[in-house]
Parts: sequence; C-alpha cells; structure tokens
Amino acid sequence: MAERPVFYVHNGMVVSKMYSFEWFPGFSLSQKQKSIESLHDAVRTADAAAKSLEVSTKSKEPLGIKLSAFNLKLNGYTLENVFQSAKVFENGGPYPDLLEVPPKEAKRDERLRNSGPLRAFRYQNEDFPLIPKTVFYDYIYLAAVKESLTGDEIKTVSDYHYFTDIEFNPAKSINTQARTVPVLKLILDEYGRLPDFSRDDFIQYHKKHVVS
Repeated sequence: MAERPVFYVHNGMVVSKMYSFEWFPGFSLSQKQKSIESLHDAVRTADAAAKSLEVSTKSKEPLGIKLSAFNLKLNGYTLENVFQSAKVFENGGPYPDLLEVPPKEAKRDERLRNSGPLRAFRYQNEDFPLIPKTVFYDYIYLAAVKESLTGDEIKTVSDYHYFTDIEFNPAKSINTQARTVPVLKLILDEYGRLPDFSRDDFIQYHKKHVVS
C-alpha cells in the first residue's frame, strides 16, 4: 500500500487529502498507470461521482499529459527550466543560462545547491516571495498553460473534480502540477477564463484560495 495526496476545490479553496491505495512497483508506464487507477479507485470509493485527472506524462488522458510540467512551455522554454533559472540565493542567482540546457540538467546544476539559502524567485524583473510556498510555481505554471493549450483545452479542466500526480511525494518536494490545476479550475469557475494576473494580484488570490 502507498499514500498520495489528491487535490481538489472545496468551499472556494484548493485543498488536499491523503488516500491509501495499492502500489504497483516498477518503472514501466503500465505499472505507473495501474497505480494511478488504484488511486483513482480509492477516490471513487469515497465519492462515487468523482472524475479524477492524473496530471503527468503517465496519464491516460491526453489533457493530463499536455498539462504535465515537462510538456508545458513558457516564453519558448520548458517550465522546469524557467523555474530553476529563476532561483535567487543568498550567494548567487538567478542563473538564466539554465534556460538553455535540458530540464533534468537544469534541476541538477550544482549552483542550485552551493549558493546558500534560497531567498526568492526572479521572473521578468520581478521578485516573487517564498511564502506562500507554491505561489511562484503556480504563477508560471498557469502562464505556461495559457501559452501551451488552446482555450477549449483549458476549459476542459472544469470537467474534473480531483487531480493527482503519481510521482509527487510531499515528503520530498513542495510543488506539484496536481495542486496547480485545481487552482486553474477555481479561476475558471470564477472568471470563465484564465486572465493575466499581475504578480501582486496573483499573490493575493493565492493567499485567499490555496491552502499552503
């Protein structure tokens, strides 16, 4: 058995709940998809009407694959590269050259571990705070969704109730696309579209609607 968080919208807030499910070991796509189905079955046991979307490259749904951070582009760069290149540390950064390397290489760059404590994220000459914890990731993710998907594809997110990312382990990382997509769902429910938020407006929206 394993546990993973499932993210959803409840009373105008993006929240999560841990679910236990049968884990299918192995690195093959088929094994990952068996684990996803098992997790989604656990959600359906609690909510028979649940419609869940796996948001990752392991998803069976084309929308879930398109919403993977590995497939989204922002200003022509992979989202992972934008995120890593924006980090500002006490003793260095940001490192814009990380935009030009493969995403996995950007994530493993030694400077990200040897530049002291993380202090902020810098994007388009604006600094984003570390608190709320996921606000910068969510901001650039939504901007990448708007750049990478059609309006009709974006609106399809509203058809789903629960969102998962089988690879996300909250004990090891903070950010996950499975949390950001219900933020998108909430915005669509409120605005009917994905507007262009300023940094300050999005920070305030995030503080009001996302449980850190």
